[in-house]
Amino acid sequence: MESSNTSASDDGTAKTTRRLLPEEREQQIVEKAIEHFTRNGFAGSTRELARQIGVTQPLLYRYFESKEALIERVYNEVFQWRPVWERQIADRSVPLTERLHAFYVDYSTVILREEWIRLFIFAGLTHEGINNKYLSKLRNKVFLPVLAEVREAYDIGAPRNTAETDAEIEMIWSLHAAIFYIGVRKWIYGLKVPTDLDAVIRQKVDMFLHGAPAAMRKLRDSGK
Repeated sequence: MESSNTSASDDGTAKTTRRLLPEEREQQIVEKAIEHFTRNGFAGSTRELARQIGVTQPLLYRYFESKEALIERVYNEVFQWRPVWERQIADRSVPLTERLHAFYVDYSTVILREEWIRLFIFAGLTHEGINNKYLSKLRNKVFLPVLAEVREAYDIGAPRNTAETDAEIEMIWSLHAAIFYIGVRKWIYGLKVPTDLDAVIRQKVDMFLHGAPAAMRKLRDSGK
């Protein structure tokens, strides 16, 4: 049951403020924690964290049993993953260039946000579990499938050994690093970035598709 508090407004009349429901309070804590971690990283005690986000430490523990539990919730909130991406990459009824343009333009709208970029960098410095979890998903659900689609589209055989697989993964890392660095330039260095980001993302995909197939073939030739 909802309850409310009554307080006086500026004109002296009674004003009723609705008490937040538990799920609303929990979401409020998560949103404030995202703001806090985005600005300050993951260091600091739960007492300091509670003070910074404007709640008491006992209230924080009522919703999250530990700082790690709150960080895990923040991870799930910020580092979103859209299942449609995997289907988009694998849909061979659509030309590969068109598929990758659509995927990477959409993907960039998720990762090029301030909280995503800053939290990912802070996590790499102080809370590596977040990065490992995300990068494992990225490898299995994006890197390897995209590389398989490139080989299919350009009639290139599968890697013959681990070294060739690793070399191909380095190729797609160059594409992801280039996209990620747009966010670093904006949210870490405070530099201007292009206004038409969609066009820039498509250009980076085109550069990858012009270079990767040739590099893959060269790998096969060098291994003969």
